[in-house]
Amino acid sequence: MKISVVGAAGGEVTGSAYVVDTGNARVLVDCGSFQGGRAAEARNRATIAPGQHLDAVLVTHAHLDHTGRLPMLVKSGYKGAVYTTPATMELTALILRDSAKIQAQDMERQNRKRQRAGMKWEEALYRPDDAEAIIKKFVAVPYQKEITVAPGVEACFAEAGHLLGSASIQLTVNENGKRRSVVFSGDLGPKGAPILRDYEPFHSADMVFEESTYGDRDHKPFKETVQEFEGIVVDAVRQGGRILMPTFAVGRAQVMTMLLGWMFRNKRVKPFPIFLDSPMAIEAGKITMRHPELFDDEMKEYMRDGADKVNLRTLKTTATVDESKAINNCEGPCLIMAGAGMCNAGRILHHLKHSLWRGGTHVVIVGYQAGGTLGRQLVDGAKQVSIHGERIMVNAQVHTLGGFSAHAGQKDLLAWFDVVAPSKPRLVITHGETSAREALAAKILEQYGVRAELPDAGGEIVL
Repeated sequence: MKISVVGAAGGEVTGSAYVVDTGNARVLVDCGSFQGGRAAEARNRATIAPGQHLDAVLVTHAHLDHTGRLPMLVKSGYKGAVYTTPATMELTALILRDSAKIQAQDMERQNRKRQRAGMKWEEALYRPDDAEAIIKKFVAVPYQKEITVAPGVEACFAEAGHLLGSASIQLTVNENGKRRSVVFSGDLGPKGAPILRDYEPFHSADMVFEESTYGDRDHKPFKETVQEFEGIVVDAVRQGGRILMPTFAVGRAQVMTMLLGWMFRNKRVKPFPIFLDSPMAIEAGKITMRHPELFDDEMKEYMRDGADKVNLRTLKTTATVDESKAINNCEGPCLIMAGAGMCNAGRILHHLKHSLWRGGTHVVIVGYQAGGTLGRQLVDGAKQVSIHGERIMVNAQVHTLGGFSAHAGQKDLLAWFDVVAPSKPRLVITHGETSAREALAAKILEQYGVRAELPDAGGEIVL
């Protein structure tokens, strides 16, 4: 069995994709896009694997860095199925449709510039009809049930606790009568995070691919992070300032919305205007409510009380562009959640451009910021940034709250591996910056005596 690590390797976090070649079948696990930096688009145009040479595609979860290049497969001739959980099917369809629409708009704008410069037109990575074509190939699979996905290959999906519908995947391959198993962690969520159930590790494997986004550190405990967030909100409300929250539309927006409702309910702060300025986050919220079977016990109790409807009466969803622009006229304190979560596109750019230079503005970063993104520049303390070609002073207070991350910290990554460690698998650490995956590798070697492999993108591993 040969496994090619196509992306999220060599110190990178985005572009997750693995090609598993058993000799009898070829299976692709995830098909994500690269994000951050100027080279990302060129890398996204590179072929992952000719679609006509693949027997099956499996998806761990819906985030763009794991699904963003799926439509390119149908362009290269893929005819098979895309296996994933029911919630991931719905969220991925939402994300890919939005991605195709944005690409079409961006490419049209860029091509007008190329035309004026006498340059050749370019095509977008994929069109809306390509997105629809791959969406039609989605096949829903339940958790904790082995299914045959290709000749001699069975797959089992287990809860990953990262995002609604997220999964770790175990592939079991029959090689000349001998069964070998490979586990892909996907992105793992922190234990005890709100809304979702905790991850469910596999107990044995011949090889494990584990993510390491936060392999070098632990997040501040969730309760402490909530207290810190409360302090920021209370100060901003007292000052009459606005709070800008770059928010991943799928996952983080729903968590932060529920948390604000809880704060209002418990009189931590007097209710004030909240704007969910993201059409995709609005739809993702609806999908989330359609899958209560994936909620943890606390979330189920919260929903039984009907508390969200009572406590979030100041929440306004702004789907249209005109509604989004009207937020600028809001006087007094308010909180604006808008995408993209890394500030590399979307409506958050307009809100940052409008308010980043004003004193009294608070920017609250609640998720991972990849290198090369505007969000990363703000986290790193930039005094000036460029938005839509204009230099903007950073006079706002920037707060980074890692405790809201949907990624497991080092302690939880070790706890996930602890369950499978007795089977002494070969370990491959991916999906992390160099410092993060080296730190996780060192900890695992110290605690379990397992020496991890740290491949570069394009590396091939033989099992």
